[in-house]
Amino acid sequence: MNKLRLIYNILLKEYGEQGWWPLGGIYNTKNKLSNLDDKSKFEICLGAILTQNTSWKNVEISLNNLRKNNCLNINKLRDLSIEELAFLIKSSGYNNQKAKKVKEFIKFLDSGKEVSRDNLLSVWGIGNETVDSILLYAHKKPYFVVDAYTKRIFSRIGLCKENVDYIELQKLFHDNLEENSEFFNEYHALLVEHAKRYCKKKPSCNGCPLKNECKYYKENSS
Repeated sequence: MNKLRLIYNILLKEYGEQGWWPLGGIYNTKNKLSNLDDKSKFEICLGAILTQNTSWKNVEISLNNLRKNNCLNINKLRDLSIEELAFLIKSSGYNNQKAKKVKEFIKFLDSGKEVSRDNLLSVWGIGNETVDSILLYAHKKPYFVVDAYTKRIFSRIGLCKENVDYIELQKLFHDNLEENSEFFNEYHALLVEHAKRYCKKKPSCNGCPLKNECKYYKENSS
């Protein structure tokens, strides 16, 4: 068994299935995002954009605010001005920029272009992590999402450098694991949970289920 798979197995045993992506604020381990309708797909895409440089709690406030104002759908958002949208998503931070990004994403959807990685990367304000979140969670395409938590955990374990390039670390997962969207979905969610509990900016190594696999722990535990 390779180390990436071993880490997944340890985390799954420790935390159980996470039920990502939350829709309507609900994490559902049963449906695994199966049979998503267009409204749900759009909510996931919107969340992927809003979560840039902020916590998911702040994004949920913005999504709930849009929901309360009957604006959590593409038709309503298309009609809002950037200023109106920015006001509604204020809690997510950088709200003026994110309002523009949402508008650009809607223009992309309206263009009828294929939802592919290259096409999404051409949309203003949408980078690798956001694109792969959209592809993985909304469209079930097997792209591993690399975020700050992923880099932190695997650099401490010793499988990459702290400042590793996004594509380089993603390639490590793609080359050594089966490319399956549900598996990548669960793996990324487990890494987020682990980072929140143990592998914080200042790590809490006592009780960490990965400490026996971790270079950082071995070098700092004596």
